[in-house]
Amino acid sequence: MGVPRHRQVMTWVLRIVLILFFLWRVLRSGAFHGWGYAALAAGFVVCAVAVWRFFHTTLAQRLWPSVGLLGGVLAVGAAAESAGAHTAAAGLWCVGAAIAVERLPLAYGLGTAAVAMTAYAAVIADSPGATAGTVAGVILVGYSLRLDEEARGAGFRLLAQERAARRAEAESAAMAERARIAREIHDVLAHSLSAQMVHLEAARLLIEGGADRQQILERVTAARGMAREGLAETRQALSALRGEMTRVEDFLREVAASEGAGLDVEGEPRSLPPEAGLAVRRVAQEALTNVRKHAPGARVEMRFAYLEGEVELFVRDRGAHGAAGGLAASGAGYGLLGMRERAELLGGMLEAGPAGPGEEGFVVRLRVPA
Repeated sequence: MGVPRHRQVMTWVLRIVLILFFLWRVLRSGAFHGWGYAALAAGFVVCAVAVWRFFHTTLAQRLWPSVGLLGGVLAVGAAAESAGAHTAAAGLWCVGAAIAVERLPLAYGLGTAAVAMTAYAAVIADSPGATAGTVAGVILVGYSLRLDEEARGAGFRLLAQERAARRAEAESAAMAERARIAREIHDVLAHSLSAQMVHLEAARLLIEGGADRQQILERVTAARGMAREGLAETRQALSALRGEMTRVEDFLREVAASEGAGLDVEGEPRSLPPEAGLAVRRVAQEALTNVRKHAPGARVEMRFAYLEGEVELFVRDRGAHGAAGGLAASGAGYGLLGMRERAELLGGMLEAGPAGPGEEGFVVRLRVPA
């Protein structure tokens, strides 16, 4: 039913208190003497076990065993009445009627209650008004308990469902965060390894061409440096996901300076979401890597603009692509494709292709919401 454990304990404590009060009233009635106390104890045990089992069978929605157990309680009440214990009989019949209305399907509960209260009205020497009031009161108490239990059960079930939904939402958010981190690390390593491949492929070509040892060493050293930078960028990516990185324009200035490229920043600088900032960083790095691979030595122009609701990165080189020979074949060729997928996931777009007719070079333009 979704009812918390502490609420169940409180309910049973209240029932035990009511049972003790009922026993006290029965004992004060003076209907039991000598061996009568043994009969009282036996009847109490039978009724306690029957009611306990009744709650379990109704919880399991087993109708006829529940009706049979409650019928046993009413039969004990009839035995008590035949022995002269009018208080015990009346109490058992009233309790039986109330819990029948509370726990059984309504039609069966009302039918069982009608049997119990008919027996009560037949033997209790009260005025017709008092008897009718007692019968109506018992039925009303049972029905009120029924409504209260249904309302509480529905409320606790909704609370349990809400908690389960929150746990599922937290797990989903954690999975999304892991996927985002995995994609970021993948892109960092893909860029780093691609750049290393450029230098290693150049080293291979130099070795095959019998180049000077110092030239080959410079390429290998550059590849090692790219590996070191890849590890540093992985740490930066994780820091960026936590909002701990420098501003995008500062990063772009460093990258442009290291590559000898020009950079213009337009618009009013503002803080960017981590995903948008990382996309700009990765596209800038990938575009510059492509220049090194396909048009080494070409002049590169970069422009970063803060626009209304988005940012734009524009990278263009002025070189003739294809002049790099074997270097152009290094890498897997998935860099810009991965950047385009990243931009689309953020609701943006990435365009990459040759410059206009009659112009040399290659253009990369990124726009993402920010």
